[in-house]
Amino acid sequence: MEETKLESMDHTTEKATAPARQPSVRPTMGGSVYVKPQEIEWEPTQFEGISINVLYQDTAKGEMTCLLKWEPGATLPMHKHPEIEQTFVIEGSFYDHDGICRAGEFVWRRVGSFHETHSDEGAVILAVYRKPNVFQHSTGYARDPAS
Repeated sequence: MEETKLESMDHTTEKATAPARQPSVRPTMGGSVYVKPQEIEWEPTQFEGISINVLYQDTAKGEMTCLLKWEPGATLPMHKHPEIEQTFVIEGSFYDHDGICRAGEFVWRRVGSFHETHSDEGAVILAVYRKPNVFQHSTGYARDPAS
């Protein structure tokens, strides 16, 4: 009985000290893109009092993740969401006919929904778009208000 116990312990030690096998999947070098928003200039949009800082954009797909800075009193005119829009409020607040979203809160918009948004106190929001908003005279955010 004693000998069997020792053999069993030796076998366990062998397994524990066996060389680690290499994983079959390895990380992709350059697969992560780190962005420093504090080093990106805020750009005006075609909407008075709303500036943009683009963190990610795939124009072909219509995807964009950005920071939007709303000055107090800014309004984003009536627009349609062709895909869901997701928004996290970092500072301040903004609202529409359905409710108000304050710092630390999250709101998402349903596909095909229409609304107009306002900010009385100003806000900084993180917005994730699958497709650009459709406004009466434009689609998405123009970063050169002259165009």
